[in-house]
Amino acid sequence: MAKGLGKGLDSIFTDSHARDAEELEEVKVQECRPNPYQPRKHFTASAIEELAQSIKEHGVLQPLIVRKSIKGYEIVAGERRFRAASQAGLEYIPVIIRQMSDNEMMEVALLENLQRENLTPIEEAQAYQNLIKELGVTQEELSQRLGKSRSHIANLVRLLNLSPEVMRKINEGTLSMGHGRAILGLKDKGQLPAVLQIIERDQLNVRQVEKLILDYNERKPKRKKPAAEKDIFLKEREATLKERLGTDVTIHKGKKKGKIEIEFFDDEDLERILGWMDHK
Repeated sequence: MAKGLGKGLDSIFTDSHARDAEELEEVKVQECRPNPYQPRKHFTASAIEELAQSIKEHGVLQPLIVRKSIKGYEIVAGERRFRAASQAGLEYIPVIIRQMSDNEMMEVALLENLQRENLTPIEEAQAYQNLIKELGVTQEELSQRLGKSRSHIANLVRLLNLSPEVMRKINEGTLSMGHGRAILGLKDKGQLPAVLQIIERDQLNVRQVEKLILDYNERKPKRKKPAAEKDIFLKEREATLKERLGTDVTIHKGKKKGKIEIEFFDDEDLERILGWMDHK
């Protein structure tokens, strides 16, 4: 696919150009399959239902772009229309058949969703990551190819370093991309549950989350008090008992009382130790 695909994508998606340049065909809805490289993973049921009602009244106004496969057709662009048409009970759907490679399908599917602003930040980040991997390009090369800034791609891809829980919340819309970028700055990941609880409880905006993360990062970790050095007399007695009993012995001395712990391995070992005590 040509470099700078994102700038010339209108020739693929605009109705008039597509209809004039290529012949429309109608294929059975059941012969179409979703794009295996579809970056969008979340489809809102209410939005599909609304589109299905529109299709029942007016039909499918914009054809799907598909490529022929061994069995039927793979959808390159238009999965929402396909889902809605299926829900509306249509038997046939208008399509434009294109010859495309797997890489071209990935790019077109991503760009279609980006133009329609259908992707969550995490879905967009995963799509960029997949393209970088499959096409073997750098972020800079991908930015030129898609007509997106390198910083935009880099900032989104960084979100994939977030925990699965935070990525899920961004997908669900309870956290924004800005929240995610701020959370990435948390140094001690063990503090994440507490941070998320505060964000959700107090409905913090991005600036407030940035300040919260800064406060957490500046906190000094609590240091455990070093264990008090054991009395030399107790150490000597422990060593003597260990030698005589042939097992580990620990003496604990409190302010008012103490205790002696003697380890044994099994019933036979216990009888051996008790026998030694009886003779003493």
